[in-house]
Amino acid sequence: MREICIPLPDFLEQQIANVEVTINGEKRRYNFRVESFPWEVEDEVGLNEAQRVENRINRLKQNIESYDKNWRLVQIFKPSTGSSFIQVLFKQNM
Repeated sequence: MREICIPLPDFLEQQIANVEVTINGEKRRYNFRVESFPWEVEDEVGLNEAQRVENRINRLKQNIESYDKNWRLVQIFKPSTGSSFIQVLFKQNM
């Protein structure tokens, strides 16, 4: 098993959560960060659904590719309908 789901109460965007895990007496520390990137923007007016989706995916891809290289992508959370932002979880490289 490589993953454990740990619920974090009120974990807001751009905060860093420090998680310390002890495995067989050895302590390991991990840092996680949630970032919010623009999702639904005004420049999409007049575009069809396929064009809107393509624009959003390309914008998100650019944001992730230009993100601080000391952090790696862990998860992209599905935005709710009509959301202006999409949240992304990063883990700090150690």
